[in-house]
Amino acid sequence: MTEKDDTAAIAAIFDLARNRTLDEQPPHPGRDKPRLPKRFYKRAEAGPVETGHAVLLDGRSVKTPSKQVLAVPYAALARAMAEEWAAQTDYIDPRSMWLTKLANTALDLVQPRRAAVIAEIAGFAGSDLLCYRADAPATLVRRQAEAWDPLIEWAEAAHGIRLKVTTGIVHVAQDEAARAAYGRALEGLDHFRLAALHNAVTLTGSAVLGLALIERRLDAAAAFAAAHLDEAWQMEISGRDAEEEARLARRRAELLETSRFLDLLSDVT
Repeated sequence: MTEKDDTAAIAAIFDLARNRTLDEQPPHPGRDKPRLPKRFYKRAEAGPVETGHAVLLDGRSVKTPSKQVLAVPYAALARAMAEEWAAQTDYIDPRSMWLTKLANTALDLVQPRRAAVIAEIAGFAGSDLLCYRADAPATLVRRQAEAWDPLIEWAEAAHGIRLKVTTGIVHVAQDEAARAAYGRALEGLDHFRLAALHNAVTLTGSAVLGLALIERRLDAAAAFAAAHLDEAWQMEISGRDAEEEARLARRRAELLETSRFLDLLSDVT
């Protein structure tokens, strides 16, 4: 393949893999029939470029779907992304390349529209999972309170995000002051951390859980458990469901990789 062909192939697969809300995820090209592109390179490694640290395939820089060099200011992240590319076998499967996906999202979707992304994430605080509680049975009510109340209290104490909690599923409007406070909490985040936060919020359904993960108030396992407390309780009552367990395992894996992405942003080696 020529360099132009290589770039087009990468852009096509990662245009489908870029971060979106869960409801907007398009069908994956390899889900119904084998359409994943063949691996076309022999060597994948990280290397310095003018704009930071890039993934190099046989010495040539990988491009994002918008055709800019996939370069990050974090050497550790670039090395980890290169390992994702090196791990591909006969075909390139973006479903196994979470770190590259998040970096593409940060560069292509977050950096050029930072204010809009912050507003979008803050909007999740208006319908946060943690604000909607069961009124029965008592066991579930107690578990929700034990897991979620400390996080609601932390959000207010740490950032002035005062959210209303209700029972049932009828929407309760949150004060504009709470959403504004949430937005202010994000102002110091760079576009890589905002991309990770967006992913965490859409995976958990909670702006508070996403922020707690970003600020390391919770680790990924604890954030996942809090987000899926209701599903875990339901499986206790109704028994295990293989399809549901598979769905939750995929979501947990992506949240763990999102947390790993954050760790790599803090690794300056």
